[in-house]
Amino acid sequence: MERAFVGFGSNVGPREVALAGALAALARLPGVRLVGTSRVYETQPVGVGVGGPFLNAAAEILFRGEPEDLLGRLLGIEREAGRVRRGGRPGPRPLDLDLLLFGNRCVEAPGLRVPHPRLHERAFALRPLLDLAPELGHPVLGVPLRDLLERARDRCGLRPWPRAVPGFPGRSPERNKKHF
Repeated sequence: MERAFVGFGSNVGPREVALAGALAALARLPGVRLVGTSRVYETQPVGVGVGGPFLNAAAEILFRGEPEDLLGRLLGIEREAGRVRRGGRPGPRPLDLDLLLFGNRCVEAPGLRVPHPRLHERAFALRPLLDLAPELGHPVLGVPLRDLLERARDRCGLRPWPRAVPGFPGRSPERNKKHF
């Protein structure tokens, strides 16, 4: 099984419900073992024209299969939550699931780039990853993710979410590992 990290985001509708539902759906997928979850953060939209602030989080999983298979399953969860993709154009998202890292693999395939192509610039993805695995480095850039977080342009707009979200811890753990 390969260690992978999935980013969660929602900025439309009942955001907490969307994150909790997506986490539950991810945990039910065949070939997935949920290892841990980050805390939830609220962030201002980056490159999204409409919609309010996002709730963002991440999950660490073990996955039996290829990255393309996992992406297909993540897109299915998004569709079930009402997400309509519009050819890469930014817009509001009831649910956004991103395959951030898949082991140390670098993948370039139609519709899939791993590591996520903008991971290194986005505090809303880096901070939750660091909750789960503070030792992680970027597999392409060879830089610790904590150093990339310090350079991220959007880090000032990142706030811990004060309310409990089912499946996500209510505090920022050094290393939150839950075995489901």
